[in-house]
Amino acid sequence: MRDGYVVNWRGREYDAAPDGENVRVYAPEPAEGFTEVRPGRYVRVLQPGEFGELVYVRTTCSWRDEPFIVLAEADNWLRLEYTGGRAPVARELGLEEFDFGVYQGWAPAHEVTELYEHRV
Repeated sequence: MRDGYVVNWRGREYDAAPDGENVRVYAPEPAEGFTEVRPGRYVRVLQPGEFGELVYVRTTCSWRDEPFIVLAEADNWLRLEYTGGRAPVARELGLEEFDFGVYQGWAPAHEVTELYEHRV
């Protein structure tokens, strides 16, 4: 499940983060030109013209017939954020109010339907 920037570089898609005109790309394994920032996480900064398309990827879904975005995945659970805009429904679903009007919770992956990856 993805929710964030990705960039195409050297025929492969990487997780990315815009950094001014540059783009930081991340890899899970060591690679030429990448620096380890923590175990299992490597970064390389690319200059304009070195990389292809930079897009934002967001995964949406339905859970209990309500709309959500997928924020994370852990084991067989998905971290979801409710996008229906109705606080009573969010509370009825047992979601926690992460911020004012922002409701999130964990759902068993097998209960989640209509997973779709949007490229913005």
